[in-house]
Parts: sequence; structure tokens; C-alpha cells
Amino acid sequence: MLYYLSQMVLAQVKDTPWHGVFSFLRLFGYITFRAAGAAVTALALSLWLGPRMIAWLKETKWGQNYEDRAQELGKFPGQPSGKRGTPTMGGLMMVLVLDVTTMLWARWNTQIQLVGMTVIVLCFLGFIDDYAKINRQNSDGVQEFVKLWVQGALALFVAFYLWRLPATSTLISQVMVPFYKYPVVEGTALSAALGIILTSLTIVGSSNAVNLTDGLDGLAIGCTAIVSFVFLVLTYLSANAKAAAYLQIPHVQGAGELTVFCAAMIGTSLGFMWFNSHPAQVFMGDTGSLPLGGVLGMIAVLIHQPLVLALAGGVFVAEAGSVILQRSWFKFTRYKYGQGRRIFLMAPLHHHFQKLGWHESQVVSRFYILCVLCAVLALSTLKIR
Repeated sequence: MLYYLSQMVLAQVKDTPWHGVFSFLRLFGYITFRAAGAAVTALALSLWLGPRMIAWLKETKWGQNYEDRAQELGKFPGQPSGKRGTPTMGGLMMVLVLDVTTMLWARWNTQIQLVGMTVIVLCFLGFIDDYAKINRQNSDGVQEFVKLWVQGALALFVAFYLWRLPATSTLISQVMVPFYKYPVVEGTALSAALGIILTSLTIVGSSNAVNLTDGLDGLAIGCTAIVSFVFLVLTYLSANAKAAAYLQIPHVQGAGELTVFCAAMIGTSLGFMWFNSHPAQVFMGDTGSLPLGGVLGMIAVLIHQPLVLALAGGVFVAEAGSVILQRSWFKFTRYKYGQGRRIFLMAPLHHHFQKLGWHESQVVSRFYILCVLCAVLALSTLKIR
């Protein structure tokens, strides 16, 4: 919106004495300026809206009045007794701030439309899930297969849409891998099928991985901010034809607007972290974690780097992987030996370390460190090809 208003004013004052007075509006044509503005705006809006949203959630009694799965299975050594009563659905604030900031600072193009759709659809899914948990006063919520069907339908729609659109078809028909400059598969029906599958797995997997990571105060949102910074860099370079050619990464026309979106994600994440850090005043809930994870996957797809997300979001991958391994091994050993066995003391992975005696703050801080290392590894793919 601000970009279009600035261009309108510049067009009106062109060749008039007022042209020099309003020349500063040319700054809105620069992605870096709009990205910085988006980050600051999102942070300021989050800090302003946070206390009001928390008070409103308390008034409406949209709080966690059921025990965490982890707490149901027993207290952790040296851990608090529980988090009952803490407002949830803080993701509503995040989505509102993210959408408003994006509309203010970004230019409207296909990429922004797709990430906006992803945020809204998955936020609605998460809202229904959180509301079901609150209404039923247990931690079950919407059944897992329902979530997967909705996420899968969204991901498949995006994949087919990108494949059928001439300007973006190569995002699907060419399969890229980290540390290699050329597509590993392209130009065949197999490559399109693989691209559609990879796109779907990236969006669905990322959405659920962030959701599983959201179990400790500040953990998911802090890691989201770090991964968003990685994609802020990647989207900016992908949008720049010269930089992309020099680094031998895919050049994606219009990806610069995703840089603005990533900056808004960072500002929103930092603002929410102010209230979500230990001890949390509000939880994001599935209303926040599902859209945040899904949109990270969407951004990775839109810049033709879906597998780089697995590197940048290594913590998310480890959290989701721990759940998959735990469940699979438990079912296999129960079938083979009659009694289920576990690989981890508890899954997701952050609860395993709590069971070992780590304090919640220790787990979060150390996972931040691991996430930063994963971010560095992901950025190293720019030169190691």
C-alpha cells in the first residue's frame, strides 16, 4: 500500500516544483527500505497489540485450561507444576500483525498472494483446533488426519498452481538440492511428479514440524525468527538477477517481495517473543504454529530451495523426526515383542532433555544455538556449490 501511494504521489508531482520536496518517496521503491520498514512496523505493532490481545484472550477465557501432554505424564525434574490458565491463540495477534504489515509494505504479486493464502488457511485450521481443545477442556483438538487432509489439499493446490502457471512452472518441474548448482531432475513427467510431491511434503512437513516444536516457552517462535532471517537473505539474493547469477542460485522474478514478508515475519516473531519468553504470558497455539511453519515451507518452495529449509530448520526437523521415530519404534516393538519400547525418554525431542533434568530455559537457549548453527549451514549453500 505504501509503495503504491508513494508512486501515485511521485507521478502527480512529476515535472512540478514539488518534485524535489517529495523525492524521498523514491525510497519506497527499494526492497531493503521496505523490508526494514516492515520489520520495525511488525515489531512495534506486536508490542502495542500484545497486552491488549492478552487481556482480551483472558476475558474471553481462551486460555489453556487443560494440562499439557507432557504434564499429564508427570512433572519434569526442577520444572514448574503446569501452565494451566495461560492464554492461548496468541497466533491471532501474530497473523493480524503479519497481514497488516505485509499489506502496508509489500507489493502485490503472485508470491505474496500465495503466502497470504497459506497464512489465512492454516491460521483458520489452527483456530478450529485450539477452539476444540478449549471447548472440550483436553489436549486432543482436531483429529490428526483432518489436519493432514487440509494441509495436504492446500499444498497440492499450490503445487499444481505453480506447475500450471508458465512463469513459475520451473519451480515444480526442476528439482534442486543444496550444494549443487544444477537441477538434479528436470524436463520430464517424473520431474514434475517429484516436484509436486516435494512441494507438498515441504509445506505440510514444515507446518507440522513447527507445531511439534511449540512446546516450551519461546522455543518455536525464536527458531522461527532465526529461520526467517535465513530466508530473508535467500529471497533477496534470488530476486537479484546479478547476485543470483554470481552465486549460481535460481533467479526468481518478484521474490524480492518475499524479502519484505520475511522481514515482517522477523519483526512479528520478535514482538511475540517478548510475551512468549519464559514464563510465557501467552501461547501462540496451533493458530500460530501451523501458519508459521506452513509459510516457511511456502517461501522455500517459491525461491526454488525447498530442501534448504531442512538445513535452516534443522531443529524443526529433529523435533518432528523424534516424534516419527518414537511412534514408529513403539508400534514396531509392540507388534514384535508384545510391549512398546521407546528411543527417547519422551517426544518431541525438547521433552526428552527435560526428562534428563534440563531446565526449560536451558533447553530453549541450547536449541537456539543449534538453530543458529543450522542457519549458518543453510547460508553456506550459497557459496559451496
